[in-house]
Amino acid sequence: MKTAQLVQTSLEFLTDRFPIEKMNVNSLVRTKEVPVHRMSWAYYLGGLALFLFLVQLVTGLMLMFYYEPTVSDAHASVERITEHIGGGALVRNLHTWSASAMIFAVVVHMLTAFAMKAFAKPREITWVSGVLLLLITFAFGFTGYLLPWHQIAVNATKVGLQSIEEAGAYLPGAMSAWPGALKELIQGEASVGQATLSRFYAIHVMVLPLAFFGVLSLHLLSVQLHGMSQGVDRPTGRTERFFPFFILKDAWLWGVVFLVLFVVALCLPFEAFFSYPLFEAYDAMGSTPDGIKPEWYFYFIYYPLELLPFWVIMLAQNAAIAVLLAAPWIFRKTSRRALGVITVAVATYLVVMTVFGQQIYEMFKGGA
Repeated sequence: MKTAQLVQTSLEFLTDRFPIEKMNVNSLVRTKEVPVHRMSWAYYLGGLALFLFLVQLVTGLMLMFYYEPTVSDAHASVERITEHIGGGALVRNLHTWSASAMIFAVVVHMLTAFAMKAFAKPREITWVSGVLLLLITFAFGFTGYLLPWHQIAVNATKVGLQSIEEAGAYLPGAMSAWPGALKELIQGEASVGQATLSRFYAIHVMVLPLAFFGVLSLHLLSVQLHGMSQGVDRPTGRTERFFPFFILKDAWLWGVVFLVLFVVALCLPFEAFFSYPLFEAYDAMGSTPDGIKPEWYFYFIYYPLELLPFWVIMLAQNAAIAVLLAAPWIFRKTSRRALGVITVAVATYLVVMTVFGQQIYEMFKGGA
């Protein structure tokens, strides 16, 4: 009886989230409408993140024609792309700048969707798939960082992989060996080397894109089936047609963002912001450069790791991911006003750690 009831409940859940009667062009495109209110600008963030991913995809494919994923040639091939291939520096700058822009867009999209309670029934699957896309996007950043095979990238990757193994010290019994086994699986050998580069390259250009497309398909289908969320407590009653008006505005935004990215990539190399020798090839006998740090989008966890015990950060990180995935059920009765307060608090933390993390670190380190 319980099994039959569970099956029935599961079928009802899936039927509500994937209504077959709406799976047609008329419902998904022609008659779809988008609410218009003070937060309507947030509806464009998802499309913007998708566009930036497409920029990543196209520029990444172009770079693959010249990049060589071997420890002996990776750095030289990146240098050749940047300095000797026509348009190579532009394409690489577009790839790196759009990567940062995509992560920024995805994070802001997640924050605004949370504040607008876009996870409310029947949009639970939309939200959960969005959280998975956020995690995959960060995985793109982590795996792609190693590919140029310079001194900073390799040492930063070593630190990242070592943190995985350290988690085993806080797990009970046989579970304590799992993080070490995971590290070995990712690393591929005793230390970061050719096997690591090969695996990171395969993950970056094959595994993650396939996972991204799969989850993205689910996410977009769910968005189209249920439309944009109400977004505010007091709807204005005004709407606009999804096709062609909303799509045309989306395309206009994409064009403006690409123009900005193109100009920035043309005039400002991404590495211009770093004071250390970023283009120095990795030397196993060389010393770790001073001031080594991950990309800016990992600062929110990097600086706390430098200041607090590892187990505190590990617990907080896992708890945050669990809360994000379960948000549709944890916050189902929470008001948008309260969600807005939580969003502002989280956004403030992210901005402070990203912009002022170094100063905070130096202040506490100096006091110690």
